[in-house]
Amino acid sequence: MNKFDLSSDIAVDVVNAVPSLAAAARRRRMHHRHAKRRLTQVLVAASVVFASAAMLTPKSTERVPLRVTADKVSSLPVEPSWRRAGEVLNRKPGLATSLPFAMDPREIARRESLSRWHRIYGYSSKYRISPDLSRKIFDEAMRAGIEPELAFRLVRVESVFNPRALSPVGAMGLTQLMLGTARHFQPGVTPEQLLDAETNLRIGFKYLRGLIRESRGNLRLALLTYNRGPVAVQNALKLGLDPANGYELVVMRGYRGRGTLD
Repeated sequence: MNKFDLSSDIAVDVVNAVPSLAAAARRRRMHHRHAKRRLTQVLVAASVVFASAAMLTPKSTERVPLRVTADKVSSLPVEPSWRRAGEVLNRKPGLATSLPFAMDPREIARRESLSRWHRIYGYSSKYRISPDLSRKIFDEAMRAGIEPELAFRLVRVESVFNPRALSPVGAMGLTQLMLGTARHFQPGVTPEQLLDAETNLRIGFKYLRGLIRESRGNLRLALLTYNRGPVAVQNALKLGLDPANGYELVVMRGYRGRGTLD
């Protein structure tokens, strides 16, 4: 071959650069073996984990073989092939099987705490108040059995979230309580104590919860009694008049709850 013949050299280089079909097939087989090996390792690891969990599970339901003689057959209880609907639910606590992967109580408490703070920050953002005030309203509402959404609505309408709000007629604090009403639930409470946020919320929500109970779940009537007082509402009802003054519409606009948690 002539050394100056460049076309033949280029052709040889191009042929050498293109991979052969046999080499490509070998690479495919090699990748297939690697993938099969990885899958086998994963399956072995999974089987080890499940076998370990099964060994740690308490064998409280281990069966003991029962030997019955002919003279004892008549004394054995006869088990029916079917059960009534109520018998399946009426199980004894000792027969309940414990789950081998039950959640850690500390994990449950952590999740409940995260859920609580998530709702607190949600109300803080919705009503544009501080997280600390949102926490106080939320916690006191839960203790009193009042739905937090209703509690926030009530405080917004009554005092616009001002802990030291005072009305011309003498109502005080976040829930605008009269001193006489507050002393009915906490005898001896002072005006300065009633301006404390947590004290005011605790008494106010307890008062609202009692009104909802007395009105037999009639949330509209309970809110009107909270705003106008029980005497004015009862007098209007006795005269056949509607005691509504628009207060309940402002508080309940868009609200679909029952008012209480139970």
